[in-house]
Amino acid sequence: MVDRTPASYAQARIWLDERIRFDPEKPQVAIYNMPFVHRPQSDHTLSIKQLRHALHLTVNKHLSLHTSLVFDTEMNLLMQRVIMQKHNHTDLFSTLETTYETDEQLNEILQDEKRNPQLFNLSQGLVFRCHLVYHKQISSNHLLSDKDLLIFNFHHALFDFPSMEVFLHDLNQAYTTGQLLYNDNTLLRYLDYAVIEQQMSMTGATMFWLDVLHDCKLDQPLSLPFDRYRLSNEHRTGRGTSLSFDFGQDLSHHFLIHASSNNISVEQLALATYYVFLFKLTNGEKDLCIGLNTHGRYRDELKSIIGMFVNAIPLRCQLDPHLSFHKVTKQVRDTVINCTKYSYFPLQHILSQHPNLSNPVFLDTSFDFISSMRRDEENEIMIGDSPFSLLPHSIKISENEIKSKFDFILSFQHDLNLNEISCTIDASTDLFNAETVCIILQRLQTILHQQFTAFDCTTNVPIYELSLALPNERLLMQSMNNTQISFPFSVTCIHHGFVYEAMKHPQKLSVELDEQSLTYCELLYYVQVLSLTLLNEYHVFPGAIVCQCVERSVSMVIGIMGIEMVGCIYCPLSPRDPQHRLHALTQQTQSHLVLVHWLTKMKFNNDILSTDIHSIFANNDAMSDADFDRLSSVKVTPNDIAYIIFTSGSTGIPKAVQVRHENFIRYMCSFVSVSTLKKDDVAVQMARSTFDVHLRQIVGVLLIGATLVLLRAGGMTDFDYLADVLYNKQITHFNTVSVLFQSFLSFLIQYKKIYAVKYLRSLCNGGEVFVFKLIDLIQASNIPNCTLWNLYGPAETTITSTFHLIDIRASTKCIPIGRSLSNYQCLILNEFLQSPSVNQEGELFVGGVGVFAGYLDRDDLTAKALIEIDGDLFYRTGDLVTMDNSGLLYYQGRKDHQIKLHGQRIELGEIERCLLNIISISACVVMKWNDDHLVTYVQSSQINEEQLRQHCQSHLPPHMIPSIFIILDKLPLNQNGKVDRKQLPSPKSSLSTLLLSDKSDTPLNQFEERIHTIWCQVLHCNENYISGTASFFSVGGHSLRFIELYYRYQALFNFDAHSLSIGLFLQQPTIRQHAQLLQTLPSNDTQTTRWQSLYINQGKTFLN
Repeated sequence: MVDRTPASYAQARIWLDERIRFDPEKPQVAIYNMPFVHRPQSDHTLSIKQLRHALHLTVNKHLSLHTSLVFDTEMNLLMQRVIMQKHNHTDLFSTLETTYETDEQLNEILQDEKRNPQLFNLSQGLVFRCHLVYHKQISSNHLLSDKDLLIFNFHHALFDFPSMEVFLHDLNQAYTTGQLLYNDNTLLRYLDYAVIEQQMSMTGATMFWLDVLHDCKLDQPLSLPFDRYRLSNEHRTGRGTSLSFDFGQDLSHHFLIHASSNNISVEQLALATYYVFLFKLTNGEKDLCIGLNTHGRYRDELKSIIGMFVNAIPLRCQLDPHLSFHKVTKQVRDTVINCTKYSYFPLQHILSQHPNLSNPVFLDTSFDFISSMRRDEENEIMIGDSPFSLLPHSIKISENEIKSKFDFILSFQHDLNLNEISCTIDASTDLFNAETVCIILQRLQTILHQQFTAFDCTTNVPIYELSLALPNERLLMQSMNNTQISFPFSVTCIHHGFVYEAMKHPQKLSVELDEQSLTYCELLYYVQVLSLTLLNEYHVFPGAIVCQCVERSVSMVIGIMGIEMVGCIYCPLSPRDPQHRLHALTQQTQSHLVLVHWLTKMKFNNDILSTDIHSIFANNDAMSDADFDRLSSVKVTPNDIAYIIFTSGSTGIPKAVQVRHENFIRYMCSFVSVSTLKKDDVAVQMARSTFDVHLRQIVGVLLIGATLVLLRAGGMTDFDYLADVLYNKQITHFNTVSVLFQSFLSFLIQYKKIYAVKYLRSLCNGGEVFVFKLIDLIQASNIPNCTLWNLYGPAETTITSTFHLIDIRASTKCIPIGRSLSNYQCLILNEFLQSPSVNQEGELFVGGVGVFAGYLDRDDLTAKALIEIDGDLFYRTGDLVTMDNSGLLYYQGRKDHQIKLHGQRIELGEIERCLLNIISISACVVMKWNDDHLVTYVQSSQINEEQLRQHCQSHLPPHMIPSIFIILDKLPLNQNGKVDRKQLPSPKSSLSTLLLSDKSDTPLNQFEERIHTIWCQVLHCNENYISGTASFFSVGGHSLRFIELYYRYQALFNFDAHSLSIGLFLQQPTIRQHAQLLQTLPSNDTQTTRWQSLYINQGKTFLN
């Protein structure tokens, strides 16, 4: 008779799993010990001698209880072999006798049985042991009494739970009769099953599982609410947490009634509940695949064999969120029935059908269902005449001793006696905090009560409408939008507010730029002069769009307010944009007039009417009463459009966001109410005109009567100049992107100029994710009485929607975007416009006083962007956020291909469409890389990088020009024919190739080598060769890195911005050109504008 065969698939799975699941270099944790603990009932005893004999007979009959598992290296197979009795029966299994006195000692013994990996030796066939535990002392009469314990312990590789019934039946018969009759020739052995399993035809099962798992992502874990993630090289610790709850009579009753009335089993209903719960818990994942253990005894003759038959199968359910729970249960029932037919198909075969599957993580999210009786008589076993109580919950396990084989498993238990249900969640503490598991369990209770006990039972509503929100979370979500505050609106339009402040304190300083300055009255005078010129000479009319393209200057401020005063719509254009783009934007607005000054005159062709603001002031005459009457007659309402601002468009055409006067006025009231900007502030204007925030920094400051300080053109990147401005002008309010302020603060610390920020009262970050390192710098610089704010808001909701006052003493590494401004509302909604639960991701919808009027001449895009919810208008931001237990919002990213790069909002599609206008390009993809660069992949064989860069430079603004261009013969495609972004070559390797290219040019001289070294340090590409003729921006550089490079030069070569400005280096961005600049001292003539001094009696004001 054969006593050596290949191991069964189930055995091989357990044997391998025990060796690879945990870190092999650390002490192994036993996860497959199966101890069963029994205690004799009162007044009953058990003969140890008879027990030993009965165990010998039972073990002899069931070969699995003395079978070894050894890997045969020659055959490359795991083999099982029956170990035959040698000298006496104790060789086949171990029997141990110990004593205990206290509960603590007993618990240690039980713990050891459960967790000790040394109890069994699979290679020697020691897979079963009997442990007799006596109270205080070993019995002298060889009897086990009611304070003693009997522990049968098995290794799971050769024993499963159904085997216990067979074992106890035969043990009782052997104990009672002293013999165990069976026929070796007719008895089906486990070894025989293993051989038959290997020889079975599984064609039908093969086809079934191939079909069921087609396109299933078996190696992608479900998006459960993990607290942390396991790294690819990180092993499991085996530590876990376990939490349970009872349904109670009411919920159990409704649950069981639903199962019986819908003709499905309780197990199938429990599984359907689990799938729906996972759908909600993963925030809408529809393709759910979990692991399910099946008993594997699919034929009657297998039920009397002791052995390991359990098979794990992937149970996949593809949910339609629009189905009701009632229909989902039918779908799950059919799925379970079909999969059960082929559940004998070994897991190894299923995995081999997917050769690219590196890690079957679907097994880590599992389901279990146990149906049992709990009555004492059902909980007892009989050995002879002695009844024993089974003690399944006798092992007291502390929190740090709970072990978890899986990452997440939900188990339902049905007590057939009480007819009640309970459930347990076991989770790995490698991934989950115990508090998180507790909340998950509460969410499960919430969804169960919604479906089965609520007055308005939800079993017939679409499952996407189900909510996991706990009562306290629902209250939090409601209170989050209780932001209504009444403000006394003394003005309704932007220019009204400005005139009001000018009349209130005419002699107060309104705007400064270096040596130039204007009081509120003086500024109002120039605004009136410009307004009258626009009306009388250029015949503008309310509602007309007037563009302005000027560098940062006093002219810019006058231009904005002048346009507003005549009821026109202000549209800023960036002087940094190429001429082609400026022309396109002007045409898009259908504007007939562009205000320019001497630096930007040449940006526009003769077919566009432009006027130099300075020439207007040089030729103006004194204003008459008729002029003031003319200005007073201009009619502007709060609902009229005040300005438009361009944002990047996914169609390739920038979108013009229209904001009303009312939007801006009400926004400023809300913004000022949170104490970030006050009338006593001196605020520096930092943002470029392409940012909507420049309107708050200019117009907003003037509307509250504060003082505005402008920087000269290029001053934002000249840190020496910026430091002087902050100190000399005593700046109290500073608003910029945090990465720029971080660079500036580092500069101040390095050059011992931290005194420059001594007057700073409020520092605001907006436009990009907060750089946490900035907090460390602020603490190191010890700026007194300065508050730090994180602001968020798209242009479509008027500049800022949420705010957060940052506690620089807190240790958190994640800075929230905060909560809604007054009179703003924020909703977090999923794709079905349902609110996810706390800490679940959703799209941010913003409503309230700042919601814009729509996109200019793009009603189609406006209709997609705005949605009415409960009678209020909300803007879909496209930003993904979460909300914590305190009601604070956290930015998580974008739901589309729009990105933020150095504070600029960019639609990648706009860059792609710009490039696709080149005939020789058949396809292209633009991506963000390393949070620092735009990378473009182009499919073409007839173009080079320089041609691509030049095309972008002539059609796109500087912040949208990619750093790296990668030209491929063909872009990789996925099965759907779309570009497979994961298969695109790494920009890192392409950048290395770019750095190493062009070695044919003249070798660098000694000074140029020095510049080369500095570049490598700034670009973090040490030891790479960069061509002397390569642009800084073509080898991975960007504007902020360029600022860092410039100040490296200043530190090393000891010059100031007056000697060599950063602009000269930007205009000549190669190593050779920088070397030449640093060896010379070029002149840098600048033109300044003189402003005539005015006294208060020279300016006549009006209030429309």
